[in-house]
Amino acid sequence: MLARRLPRLLPPLTNGEALEVAAVRDAAEGGLLSLDHCPPFQAPHHSSTHVAMVGGAIGGILRPGQISQAHHGVLFLDEAPEFHRQTLEALRQPLESGSVSIARAAFCEQLPARFQLILAANPCPCGDVGTATCTCTAAEVRRYSQRLSGPLLDRIDMRIRVGPPSGQQPGNPTAQVRERVQAARQRSGRRLQGSGERINSRVPGEWLRRMHPPDSTGVELLERWRNEQRLGMRALDRILRLCWTIADLADLDVPGEDEIHEAAAMRQGAMGAQP
Repeated sequence: MLARRLPRLLPPLTNGEALEVAAVRDAAEGGLLSLDHCPPFQAPHHSSTHVAMVGGAIGGILRPGQISQAHHGVLFLDEAPEFHRQTLEALRQPLESGSVSIARAAFCEQLPARFQLILAANPCPCGDVGTATCTCTAAEVRRYSQRLSGPLLDRIDMRIRVGPPSGQQPGNPTAQVRERVQAARQRSGRRLQGSGERINSRVPGEWLRRMHPPDSTGVELLERWRNEQRLGMRALDRILRLCWTIADLADLDVPGEDEIHEAAAMRQGAMGAQP
């Protein structure tokens, strides 16, 4: 339910982005009649094949896969550990480059695939781990969690355990959250003008560290984590991008130690957030 509402929280596509999405949809489905400025949402079933996910040739004609059809939008994989391992691993390169290369005997094409990935997974095969009704052994729980490889998880910026709803206080309305997201996107767009990007997640880490580092306490914290080899450079860069997003949502001029701890906690849990 949360994942399906995310496209409505994101800013509308620009005309250029809408044209890119329309071109992909036309290649995949045909018969496109109008532009849609709402970010696309793709939710393939866990039985989807590798070719259905990345794209391929049907009758000699190139067809974009699910990751290209989610270009500038959201790709949601429910029951992620149930997907084929090859299908999941195929997401790694597009998540880094924003495109996917399809090579066949008759052609070699590169398709756009700059999407926001959301994975949902149960804590164990039966979904009731830690309760009296769970019958899964420790080995089964471990094998189930290991279906998501380390390199793939390294590309996931936020890993959050979602429990059952509690309390009576209602959440923020969609319109209110959308306004916060759009204001944060505008802040990042102004700050990142010199980078050629307007979204924190797409900015090269080296550029962000040089041009827009956190405050002095935040820089010291990241440097200490790096020297202690607790986190690799990929993880540090992703934490830095995420802490800037947290700061943008909170209307802060620059992230500090608190925002870095929050970003690290969402990425790796409590262990990653400790100084």
